[in-house]
Amino acid sequence: MKKLLYFYLLGGIFLSCNTDLLHEDPLILNSDNVLVSQQGFENYITALHYGARDELAKYDYLPWYMNLQIGTDVINNGEKATPNFKNWETFLTPVAACVERYWHWAYADMLPRANSVIIYADKPENAGIWASTEQKNAVIAEAKFFRAYVHNLLANLYGGVPIVDTIFSGPKTDFVRNSRQEVYDFARQDLEFAAQWLPATVDKQDEGRIVKAAADHLLTEVNISLGQYDKAVESASRVINSGLYKLMTERFGAKVSEPGDAYSDLFRTGNHNRSSGNLESIYVWQFEDQIPGGYSTTNTGGNPTLRYWVPFYVNVRDPDGKPGMVVADSLGRGVGLCRPTNYFLYDLWRDDWNNDMRNSPHNIRRTYYYNNPASAYFGQVVQKEHIQHQDTFQMIYPTIRKVEGEIGWLGRDNPVRAGLTSSDFIVYRLAETYLLRAEAHMKNGDLISAAADINKVRERAHAKAVAPENVDLDYILDERARELIAEEPRHRTLVRTGKLVERVRKHAMLDDTRTTIQDYHEFWPIPQVAIDANISVKLEQNPGYSN
Repeated sequence: MKKLLYFYLLGGIFLSCNTDLLHEDPLILNSDNVLVSQQGFENYITALHYGARDELAKYDYLPWYMNLQIGTDVINNGEKATPNFKNWETFLTPVAACVERYWHWAYADMLPRANSVIIYADKPENAGIWASTEQKNAVIAEAKFFRAYVHNLLANLYGGVPIVDTIFSGPKTDFVRNSRQEVYDFARQDLEFAAQWLPATVDKQDEGRIVKAAADHLLTEVNISLGQYDKAVESASRVINSGLYKLMTERFGAKVSEPGDAYSDLFRTGNHNRSSGNLESIYVWQFEDQIPGGYSTTNTGGNPTLRYWVPFYVNVRDPDGKPGMVVADSLGRGVGLCRPTNYFLYDLWRDDWNNDMRNSPHNIRRTYYYNNPASAYFGQVVQKEHIQHQDTFQMIYPTIRKVEGEIGWLGRDNPVRAGLTSSDFIVYRLAETYLLRAEAHMKNGDLISAAADINKVRERAHAKAVAPENVDLDYILDERARELIAEEPRHRTLVRTGKLVERVRKHAMLDDTRTTIQDYHEFWPIPQVAIDANISVKLEQNPGYSN
C-alpha cells in the first residue's frame, strides 16, 4: 500500500505540472539583468573603481610596486627573495607573472566592465531610465575615462596592443595588434568625450569618483604621446586655470598641529581628498578600514605602500649585536622591496639639499632610533658606524615618508597584511599637471614656459628656480622623481618618454639591473598565454622576445 500511494502521489505531481510552473528565470547576475536601471549602472561604475584600485592592491607584491617602480632609475628591488628586474633578461619574459597579470587585469577585468556600461547605456530599450542626455553621457564618460586609462597603460607597457571597444558573447580567437599610435588616439577620443561630460566636482560622499580634471590630466599625457603638444598645453591649462585646484603651500588637515610641512600634509592619513582641504588632489583611490568594499578582498587587503617601501628595519641589530628594533605602528613591518637608489637619495638633492622641502626630515626619514625597550641603546640614534657591517640595502636606508600611514585592523590581521594601511592613494594631483604641461612646452620648444611651470612646483618646495636653458627631458624626469616618488608608476613614465633603457643603465644601483637591460626591454613582451589562445590569427610578439 505504501508503494502504491507513493506512485499515485508522484503521478499527481507530474499531471499537475505545466510549462509555466516549470519555467525558471536564472538568478545569475549579468549585464542583461543588471544594466536595466540607474542603480545597475552605478554598480558597474563601482566595479570599475574597485578594479582600478586593484592595480595597486590586488596581489601581494604584484603588480604596481613590484613591476612599475623597482628596476628603474630611482628605485631598486631591495628584497633578496624576489627576482623582479634584478636581471632583466631572465625575469622579463612572455611568461612572467607581471606580464600576464596586467594583461588579464586590462582585458578580462577593466575593459569588459567599461565596454558594458558604454554599450548598454546607449541601448534603445534603456532610453527610459535616463532623466536626461546629460545624465546618460556622464555615466558613459566615467566608463570611457577608465577605458582610456587602460588603453593608455597598455600602450605604455606593451606598445601596440589590440583595441577593444565592444563586448563579446563568446570566445574570440582572432585579435590583432593595433599600432601604439592608434591605441593612444583611441584613448584620446574617449578622454575628449569624458572631459566634456564629466562633472567638475563631486560631493564628499562621492570622493574618488572621476571628475573633469582627471580626464583632462590624462588627456594631457596622451596628447604628449601623440606629439600634439599644443593640445596637451590646452588640456593641462583647463585643469590649472579652472580655479578648482591649487598647489598646497600652507599647513592643512587633521595633523596640522604635529610636526610637518605643506608637502608632508598632502599624504597624511585623512588628508588625501578635497574634503580635508587638499585642493591639489584630482583623482584618489579610496581605502577604508573595516568597511565592506573599502578595501581589496583579494590577498593583500588595504593600501600596501608602507609595507613595500619601508626597510626591513626589525632585523637591525644594536652595537651589542642584539635586536635593536621592533615593529612600530608608524612604520609597519616593511620588507624593503622598493629601495630608493642612491641617485635619488643623494644626487638629486645635492644642489639644494637644505632648502628643498621634499628632502626635509618630514618627507625623507634619514634618522632612525633604536625602539626595542630591551636594548641597552633604546631611544638612541642608529649611527652609521653601528650599521657598517649590516645590510643597508634592505634592512635600513632612508625612507620616503609619504608612504607612512595609520595602521588599522588591516595592518594587524596577519603576517601577509602586516603594515597595510587604510590611507587613500593619490593617483593624479596638480603638481604633476604642471610637470606634464612643462613637458609639452619643452617638446614644443618653449623653454621659458616650461621653466615657469617647473618653478611653480619648485617654489612650493622652497627649492631654487631652474633656468630655461637648463630644462630638458632629463631635468623634467628628475623633477618628477623629486615630486612624485612613490606615486607615479615610474616604469611607465620612462617608457612613455623613451628613456627607460638609457636611465636604467645610467642610474640603477644593482650591477645586474644596469647591465642586463637591453634595447628591446623598452616594452614588455606580449603574454605567451594570450598568443597561445589567439589561435585564429597570429598575435605578434614584441621584437627581442622568443615565443
